[in-house]
Amino acid sequence: MLLATAIFIAPLCLRAQAQTSSIHFDKQTKVFRIDAADVSYIFGVNENKQVQTLYWGKRLSAADTFAAAKSAPGASSSDPSIDTTRQEFVAWGGGLYVEPDLKVTFPDGNRDLVLQYVSHTITGNHLTLQLKDISREVYVELQYEIDPETGILRRSAEVQNKTSLPLTIEQIASGTWTLPRAQDYRLRYLTGRWAGEWNLREQAIQPGKITLESRRGSTGAQNNPWFAIDRNSSNDQDQGDVWFGALGWSGSWQINIEQDQIQQVRVTGGPNSFDFGYRLAAGESLQSPYFYAGYSHDGIGGASRLLHRFELASILPGASHPKLRPVLYNSWEATGFHVDEAGQEALAEKAASIGVERFVVDDGWFGQRAGDHAGLGDWYVNPVKFPHGLKPLIDKVHSLGMDFGLWIEPEMVNPDSDLYRKHPDWILNFTGRPRSQGRHQFVLNLARPDVREYVFNFIDKLLEENDIAFLKWDYNRNWSEPGWPAVSPDEQKKVYVTYTQNLYSILGELRRKHPKVEIESCSGGGSRVDLGIMRYTDEVWPSDNTDAFDRLKIQDGFTYAYTPGVMMSWVTDTPTQINHRMLSLDYRFLSSMQGSLGIGANLNDWKPEDFATAKKMVSRYKQIREVVQRGSLYRLISPGDGSEQSVTETVSQDQTQAVAFAFLHSSEMLYPFPRIYLRGLKPDALYRIETLDGKLAGDSPAVASGAFWMQQGVDVDLKGDFQAAAFTLKIVSQ
Repeated sequence: MLLATAIFIAPLCLRAQAQTSSIHFDKQTKVFRIDAADVSYIFGVNENKQVQTLYWGKRLSAADTFAAAKSAPGASSSDPSIDTTRQEFVAWGGGLYVEPDLKVTFPDGNRDLVLQYVSHTITGNHLTLQLKDISREVYVELQYEIDPETGILRRSAEVQNKTSLPLTIEQIASGTWTLPRAQDYRLRYLTGRWAGEWNLREQAIQPGKITLESRRGSTGAQNNPWFAIDRNSSNDQDQGDVWFGALGWSGSWQINIEQDQIQQVRVTGGPNSFDFGYRLAAGESLQSPYFYAGYSHDGIGGASRLLHRFELASILPGASHPKLRPVLYNSWEATGFHVDEAGQEALAEKAASIGVERFVVDDGWFGQRAGDHAGLGDWYVNPVKFPHGLKPLIDKVHSLGMDFGLWIEPEMVNPDSDLYRKHPDWILNFTGRPRSQGRHQFVLNLARPDVREYVFNFIDKLLEENDIAFLKWDYNRNWSEPGWPAVSPDEQKKVYVTYTQNLYSILGELRRKHPKVEIESCSGGGSRVDLGIMRYTDEVWPSDNTDAFDRLKIQDGFTYAYTPGVMMSWVTDTPTQINHRMLSLDYRFLSSMQGSLGIGANLNDWKPEDFATAKKMVSRYKQIREVVQRGSLYRLISPGDGSEQSVTETVSQDQTQAVAFAFLHSSEMLYPFPRIYLRGLKPDALYRIETLDGKLAGDSPAVASGAFWMQQGVDVDLKGDFQAAAFTLKIVSQ
C-alpha cells in the first residue's frame, strides 16, 4: 500500500461536458480509441506489451478500425525497435537512445527500467493505464482525460515505488506525443527576455532534437512551455493541420521535440532533468505535471482559439464561468515606492472619475520599504505612510465605487529586512558558498515547511484584516544556489518539486479560504505564465514593457498560447519608459483594449482633455469587454517581421458581435491602409458596422451581410505615424 503521494499539480478535475466524446477499448485488438470534438487519438498494446501510438489527428469515422499495434522494426542494428516504436511512455532501459519519459536509479546501482502494460480502467472521460517493470515492483499509471468541447487531451504519469527500498527519479515526463510520420514539419515556439517577451519563432524540424526549457526555477521568459507543429506548406492562419500543446508546470521545465532515424516526430515534456533527482521512498509515489495537447484542422489560428476556449472553461479559477476582468488602475508609475494615504486617496478619486473599477496600491506600502534595497519579507503596514492602517484608504476606494487591490512579492526577501536577520537560513543557498542577489533580494525556500507556513499566514492575516479584492502577486528574480541545507543531501534536489507544490498549495488554500479574492501572476514581466499557475490566478502580466506599439507584438505572441481574457495591458504615460516614444492617448488605449484593460499612467500629470479621452475610452471598452475577453480571436494582419500594420478581430461566441482593431506604424508613398477582410461571421446574417474610434472609409455601407464583410472587406482611414482605429459589428437580422 502506498504511504505517500507527491504530485506536481493540484487534483482539480475538468468540468463536466455535454459534448459528444468517448473512450473505447477493443479487447480483441487491444486498441484504445479516444474521440472528442474534431479529434481522434488512438493507441494500442503491441506484442511486447508496449503502449504504442497509432493515430492522432482529425476525427475519424466511427466505422474506421485499426489493426492490433505491432512494434516497429529497428532502423538498423544501431537503432533497435525500442527506438523506432512510437511509445506513449517509455523508460530508459535496453537500447533506448531517444528521449525517455522516465529514468531511475536503484540502490544497487541498476538504472535499467522496462515498462509493460498491465491493466487499465475507463471512467467517463478519464482513462488510466497501469504499467510495470518486467521484474521490479515499480509501477507507472498513465492518466488521460479528454475535453469533449475542444478535443484537448490532458496527460500525466504517476510513478509508484512498491519495492522495499528507495529509488531516485532522475527524469520524469508527463508523456510523449507522436505525430504522423512526415518530412516537412515546422515547429513554432515562444521566446523572450525582460521587456521583450512572447516572440513567435519557427524552424524546420530535422533529424536530431530541439530542446525548449527553463532552468530558472520558474517558467521563465526565455522559452514558454508551449509548442505548435504544422507543415511547412501550411502558412494560413485558419487552414491546415496543427498539433499543439502546453505544459502545466511553473517550475524548471523542458519540452523535447525529436525526429528519429525514420523521420517520426516525438514531443516529450515535463520537469527539467537538469540538476534533478527525486528520492522516492518505499511506498511513495510521484505524479508528473499535466501536459495538455490538441489538434486543429483550422490552422494556427484555430489552434489558439481552441486553447483559449479550453483555458477559459477548464483551467482558470471559476471555470467554466470565470469573471470578466474589471478595468484596473495601478498607482506604481504615479508614486513608485513613495506611497502614503493622502496621495493614494487623491489618485483613487482621479481613477474613479474615468470609470475605473479596481484601484491597486503597488510596491512600497509595507515594512521599511523606501526602495528596492529593503523591506521585502516584512509584511506589516508601514505606520508612517499609513498611520491608521489600510482601512481608511480601502474605505475611501469603496466609497468611490471601486474595489481595492494590493501588490505583494511573497517569495522574496531583502537582506536588509527583519525577516532575513532573523532567518538567514530560509533562503535558497548552498552552505559556505556565496549568496547571489538579484534586484537586491534573495529567493525564500518555499519548499521548507516553516517558510510555506510563514508565507501563507501573513497573506491570510492581511486578507482577514482588510477588505482586499485583488492581489498582484509578483516574483522578480530567478533562482540561484538552489540548495536546501536543512534536509539530507539525497533529499535536497526535491526542492525543484516541493517549492512549486507549496506555491500551488498556498494559492489553493488562500482561494478556498478567501474565495472572493482574485490574484494576478506577475513575474518580472511575463516570466511565470503557464497552465499550472493559471489554475490558481485570474489574470497574468505579460510584460513590464507597456509601450503601446511594442505591446502589439508582445500581445500577438502571447495569444498564440494564452487567452486575451487573462492578458493584462496597461495604458501608461508618453514618452514611454522603454523606448521614449510619443504615442497618442487614443492609440495607447486601443492597444490595451485588445486584452484586459488597465491604466498605470500618472494621473497627477494628466490634463482635463486626457481625463475626457480616458473616460470615453473606458466606457467604450466596457461595451466590448465581453467580446474581447471571451470571444474568438482572429489575427488578420500580424505586427511581426517588421510589419507596418496590425489588425486583430474578435467575434463573440454566438457570432452576433465583433470588434476589430487596426494599427498603422507609418504611411508610405501614398499607399492606403490594407483592406481588412473579416472572419468568423455568419455569412447570411446582416451586421451593422460602427466606428469605436477613428474613421472608416466614406463608401462603407452601414449594414451588410457577414459574407460582404468577409469577402468585400472594410477600409479604414489611417494615415501618418502611429495611428489606430477600431470598429464594431452587431447583428441586426438573421
